[in-house]
Amino acid sequence: MKLKHRIKGEGEPVILLHGLFGSLDNLGSLARALAENYKVISVDMRNHGRSPHADNMNYELMAADVIELMDDLAIDGTYLFGHSMGGKTAMQVALNHPERIKKLCIADIAPVAYSHHHEVLLKGMCHVADISPDSRRDAIELLRPYEAEDAVLSFIATNWRKDESGHWGWRLNLEAIINDHTSIMSAVSGRPYTGPVMFVRGGESNYLLSQYRDEILGLFPNAKVRTIEGAGHWLHAEKPEMFARIVTRFLAD
Repeated sequence: MKLKHRIKGEGEPVILLHGLFGSLDNLGSLARALAENYKVISVDMRNHGRSPHADNMNYELMAADVIELMDDLAIDGTYLFGHSMGGKTAMQVALNHPERIKKLCIADIAPVAYSHHHEVLLKGMCHVADISPDSRRDAIELLRPYEAEDAVLSFIATNWRKDESGHWGWRLNLEAIINDHTSIMSAVSGRPYTGPVMFVRGGESNYLLSQYRDEILGLFPNAKVRTIEGAGHWLHAEKPEMFARIVTRFLAD
C-alpha cells in the first residue's frame, strides 16, 4: 500500500493523518503552520483521496500503511498526528511500534469502540452514487435528506469528483468503508505506549469524553488532554489558529 502524500517544510518529520471521509487537504492549515519548523508529511489514508483502494481497512492494516510509508521515506522516528479515524490509526501505530514514534498527538477521538452513527449518511452516499449527478451542488442536494448540517454536507461532497474519463463518482472507496465500518468504529489495542501523548478535544464534541479516561490512561499512561472551548469534532477547521498553536507547543516542549 503506497499512500499518496505531500511533503512541506524541512526539519524533524511530522506525519498528519486525516479522518473518515477526509483527505490530506483537510489538515492543510495545520500542515502550513508546522511546516515553518518541521518536515510535514500529509497523508491520504487508504481508500481516501488519491491513495489506492483496497478491499479491507482496519487499524492494523492502516497502521502498517503508515510504517510502510515511513520505511519508504527512510524515516526511523517521527512525530505523529491523527484526527478521528486518523487518530485511532496513529494510536495503533504507537502501540505496535513505540520505538518509531517520538510524540503522539490525537485530535478528538478516544481509543474506544463507538456506535455505528454513519449508517444514514452512508445510505445517502449510496443514493448519490446511484443517481450519479454531474455536479457537486446536485450531490449535496441529494444528500440533504440524509444529513442536516451544511458543513458536513460540504465536507462529504468534496469527495464527489470527475474521474479521468469525465464520469462523476465518489473518489473514496465507499464499498470498502461500508463493508468495514465495524472495524472503523472499533477500539484500538496493544501494549501501552509510554511516550508523550496529547489528546485535543473539542469542548462541544461528544467523541472524547471524561468517561473514557480509564481506557485512555490504560493504553497511554503519560497522556494529557487539552480542550478547545467552542469547537466541535472538526476543531482543526473551526479554531485553526488555536489548534495549530496547541499542537506546535506540544511538539516543541
